[in-house]
Amino acid sequence: MWALILGLILFLGPHSVRIVAPGWRDARLAAWGERRWKLGYTAVSLVGLLLIVWGYGQARLDPHPLWATPRGMNHLAGLLMLLALILLAAAYVPRNHLKARLGHPMVLAVKLWALGHLLANNTVADLVLFGAFLVWAVLDFRSARRRAGPRPPAGTARGTAIAVAVGVVAWVVFAAGLHRALIGVSPFPTVG
Repeated sequence: MWALILGLILFLGPHSVRIVAPGWRDARLAAWGERRWKLGYTAVSLVGLLLIVWGYGQARLDPHPLWATPRGMNHLAGLLMLLALILLAAAYVPRNHLKARLGHPMVLAVKLWALGHLLANNTVADLVLFGAFLVWAVLDFRSARRRAGPRPPAGTARGTAIAVAVGVVAWVVFAAGLHRALIGVSPFPTVG
């Protein structure tokens, strides 16, 4: 569990600097320059991500359930993941209504991903991993909404349709087997 927790600190820490220490972040950017800041940010985050993946995998070998997961939660999580993947696509597809309206669709996607996985999973490791990301996403979204910045460009029907289509295709690919191949668990196990 230590690797998972250390990974979360190293990954979410740099992603939280703008929330908890924006002045320090601005000072580092000014002192180091954008390139050096981004290299350090990326390096620490990558080490954190690798520790999260390894630590969560290790924690899954010795699960400690906290509650009985209600029937059908994997289907609710699947629906939330569909919405999350559409929002994730909206973060990158130019000129879509979702980004224009919501401003920060990627952070909202993280919220839905974490919430869905908390609903469908029940171990200590799940609570630590998905709970940490959910708390971070809530705080980051609030912080981002308070920061002044340029509004995203107005959305178009074409941009929105592309974002939705990319999200749906990504969801189908994950549901059809990529989640099982990467994580080792089918999001929709068959009854039998």
